[in-house]
Amino acid sequence: MRARPYLAAVLVAAGTGLAAVVMAVVVGLPLRDPDGMAGPSYVRLPLVLGFFFLVDVVPRAVKRAPSAGAFFSKLREVFRERWPWHRVRLAVVGLLSFYVTYVAYRNLKGYLPSAREDLFDDWLNVADRILFLGSDPAVVLHNVLGTGAAAYVLSFVYVSYLVVVPLSLAAALVWTRDLSRGFWYVAALNLNWALGVASYYVAPSLGPIYVQPENFANLPETGVSLLQDSLWNTRITVLMEPGATDSVHGVAAFGSLHVSIVFTAAYFAHRIGLHRALCAILWIYLGLTVLSTVYFGWHYVVDDIAGIAIGWASVTIAAAATGHSDDGRRLRDLFGNRAREHERIEPANRSPHAADR
Repeated sequence: MRARPYLAAVLVAAGTGLAAVVMAVVVGLPLRDPDGMAGPSYVRLPLVLGFFFLVDVVPRAVKRAPSAGAFFSKLREVFRERWPWHRVRLAVVGLLSFYVTYVAYRNLKGYLPSAREDLFDDWLNVADRILFLGSDPAVVLHNVLGTGAAAYVLSFVYVSYLVVVPLSLAAALVWTRDLSRGFWYVAALNLNWALGVASYYVAPSLGPIYVQPENFANLPETGVSLLQDSLWNTRITVLMEPGATDSVHGVAAFGSLHVSIVFTAAYFAHRIGLHRALCAILWIYLGLTVLSTVYFGWHYVVDDIAGIAIGWASVTIAAAATGHSDDGRRLRDLFGNRAREHERIEPANRSPHAADR
């Protein structure tokens, strides 16, 4: 196997991890292992990977086994065929690189209040109002979509991200036939964390919900509102006792990593030519995610635009770093062939005297 496709994700993890160590020394705070809503990442990610592994091998073993007594022998047979040691090793490397990058990202995000006290919310708010001709984007969405059923639907979409990310990672490492393509996706995810946290330091901001909470007062209590309250309480705790708490600061708006990760999944699926139905679902999910981030005040519209740019850059850079820059050639050839066919058909339909007109 080529070494290059699997090296990119590891290098991004090493670089982001080193940046977190350096920043920890600079701000005088320890490195922490952040816990997510669904449990610690070091527990959640292996469990998700293990689930996909079972889904990969168990149905094949059941199909091959002539009887219940032969199941375990067939399971070992399928395991040896599908998961030779080098593939297991690479899947673990991919998982670890993602985990290291994510933990480094969370710590760098947590150090943000200690590293930079200035905020760019006023500038981002002005940019949004310019884009919406003087109106507030969130208020416009509330008026158009309402603050009832739409809030619960968009809350589900937003919170589902916590499940979509580990599921997409596991699918890339377990279900991808060409594991080098799986590592293209892992490298792209890692780059999202790295470029995203860099954007936080370029333009530190809190987001509309924390700067103009009155614009969101009419929204019902949802999973999103509970998460927003929890993050704000954590921010207050960290600001008051940065060295005496194990809590990790998690408030940052520019750019939107929520949008960048979902865009990465949709764009990657498009680039490698996955089924059109799956691609359509991912693009629709991206659109709903963008709506939810603005609707609930997580992000300014310009944050989402920056998130799309981060996602595009991550997939593109990861493609070059893993040797998949030409994976888009199939699409280019497809459109190129259609253009050439059109050129061949067009002259045939023309009048023989067309050139004299």
